[in-house]
Amino acid sequence: MTTRLSPITTPRHELRAEKARRNKEAALAAFIGKKAEIDEMLARLQALSDDHFNARPDEVNWGHVGTLGHYASLLKRITDSAFGEGEHAR
Repeated sequence: MTTRLSPITTPRHELRAEKARRNKEAALAAFIGKKAEIDEMLARLQALSDDHFNARPDEVNWGHVGTLGHYASLLKRITDSAFGEGEHAR
């Protein structure tokens, strides 16, 4: 259990430092949680890709191509943003 500093007996600079420390810990926990969400999505996408997006070679049609094109365009938006490319180029 974390004890809180008393605003009556603790100097203001120590209160600010403690608040900043707690804020940083909360941000780190949120970051790790979001990273875990992304890792899970990437693992699921990789598994789906490994299974050829559930498409059987003898059943592939232009609808499958369109679906993969849509997925690719969404992923391109993400990679462009993450790597500063495309419309996100600096």
